[in-house]
Amino acid sequence: MAGGTAAPAGGAQKPTRRARLPGEERRRQIIEAAATLFSRKGFRGTTTREIAGAVGVSEAMLFKHFATKEELYAAIIETRSHGRRVLDAAVAAAEREDDAEVLRTLAREMIERTRTDATLMRLTFFSALEGHALSDMMFRSRVQQLDEFLSRYFEKRIAAGAFRSLDALQAAWNFVGMVAYHVQRRELFGQKPPPHLTTERAVEEMVALFLHGVRHA
Repeated sequence: MAGGTAAPAGGAQKPTRRARLPGEERRRQIIEAAATLFSRKGFRGTTTREIAGAVGVSEAMLFKHFATKEELYAAIIETRSHGRRVLDAAVAAAEREDDAEVLRTLAREMIERTRTDATLMRLTFFSALEGHALSDMMFRSRVQQLDEFLSRYFEKRIAAGAFRSLDALQAAWNFVGMVAYHVQRRELFGQKPPPHLTTERAVEEMVALFLHGVRHA
């Protein structure tokens, strides 16, 4: 064809360069992409190249924000962990010594927050199963705070004579274990409860069963 330059077949456009983002926004994107990949493939099964590719940046750019995968994993825990927020929701009920409401509030928060975002639960399991050093950080940020809060509350109620004599820490593990199993069946194994077993009913039955076991007859 005489004159001019032929247009690309199909009118294809040249790929545009990705817009440069502020550092904090790029950091947030990297954390979100890494959290998703880690929760699907584990810490060891995810490469920095995959994370960079998911964000659309080079590995060199990734390392400008996070020097190692460990540093990135720690940032995910810091930004995604909601252990303190879960406890804050139960503080008022604890101050009133409203046993049922303390447990009800914690159970609802654990279930709803995991249903909204199951990433952190999956990361907790991966970190433990892979046995890397960050599993302890994950445990302390996600599990230990809740254990300590509940066991202290139970100790207070035992001292007041409201609960029978029992091991407060074991009791905390028992209640958290009921809720955690409910969450795991649904969010980890994909097993939906029967239609009649709503979240509210499940929570009420867990609370009633637990209090029946720990209160004086």
